[in-house]
Amino acid sequence: MLNKLEAIEKRFEKLNDLLSDPAVIANQNDFKAYAREQSELTPIVQQFRELKKIDSQLKENEGMLQDESDPELAAMAQEELESLKPAREEAESRLKVLLIPKDPRDGKNVIMEIRAGTGGDEAALFGGDVFRMYSRFSERNKWKIEILSSNESVKGGYKELILGIQGKDVFSKLKYESGTHRVQRVPDTETQGRVHTSAVTVAILPEAEEVDMTINPQDLKIDVFRSSGPGGQSVNTTDSAVRLTHVPTGLVVTCQDEKSQHKNREKAMKVLRSRLLDEEQRKQQEKMARERKSQVGSGDRSGRIRTYNYPQERITDHRIGLTLHKLTQIMEGGLEEILQPLSLHFQTEALKAGHPE
Repeated sequence: MLNKLEAIEKRFEKLNDLLSDPAVIANQNDFKAYAREQSELTPIVQQFRELKKIDSQLKENEGMLQDESDPELAAMAQEELESLKPAREEAESRLKVLLIPKDPRDGKNVIMEIRAGTGGDEAALFGGDVFRMYSRFSERNKWKIEILSSNESVKGGYKELILGIQGKDVFSKLKYESGTHRVQRVPDTETQGRVHTSAVTVAILPEAEEVDMTINPQDLKIDVFRSSGPGGQSVNTTDSAVRLTHVPTGLVVTCQDEKSQHKNREKAMKVLRSRLLDEEQRKQQEKMARERKSQVGSGDRSGRIRTYNYPQERITDHRIGLTLHKLTQIMEGGLEEILQPLSLHFQTEALKAGHPE
């Protein structure tokens, strides 16, 4: 491990030199790539330097213990050693976690798909609540959200909603949100106060750039039509809505939120590229990538990853057995208390297995 850490520190110092080189600064693509690499190495190098500092202090104190001429100094050195040893163990443990091979998708932006499952109108309403929860969480992280496609329910909420989320480390923080989210609450339309169970599915896809996924124009079937709102009423008098069909895979993406056909097509292409890249990565990397349907489940009450129980103000993540009685706070975007334990759980599992998550 020591040789690897020294090589990382050497590369980090080289990157510092490169980032101050006028030739690199003039080439924005190179500059961004080096800056991204430096940012990824920074926490490892900082932790390694902390470990070296502790090792230096340990060596110094062990030297003092050998000095029989000053018993008081030796006693102080022994006392400091008692606190330095656990500090070293903790620093080494943190380094091991940092050295787990990163998911190469962690720094990517995200395409998030929210779909109403079991529960009809109530599921669509909860879909709207889930969207709001992720919007608030995005605001806390200073991420930018863009609605790429939406299908609103007549009674409110969304039957389907596709979002683009851009910012720092979006995928790394949201990648464990894929799956079925179950809600238990009394709907506004319920006259007898009975608790109903509904579900929405969430899919998290790393956003694919053109360099990641090139689509052959000949593989696309493009249809344009007039946008329609809830209930089917026309909301646009021009053929601005776009439906893209990727013929080889049968994947279909529709975008109609913008008044411009060009913008709708751009958004649809962004979603299609991400779905295709996701499919490709699932086939290539079985560990990271399962079939898309298994990622989000069927939308029924089985295969749930999380339950939101409103009467008890309770939220439970079933994968790690975490239960919090802070539902209101979490629905306002306070997801950190769930996402951090989830991330730690999967990192620990990866460390045990000796390979990336």
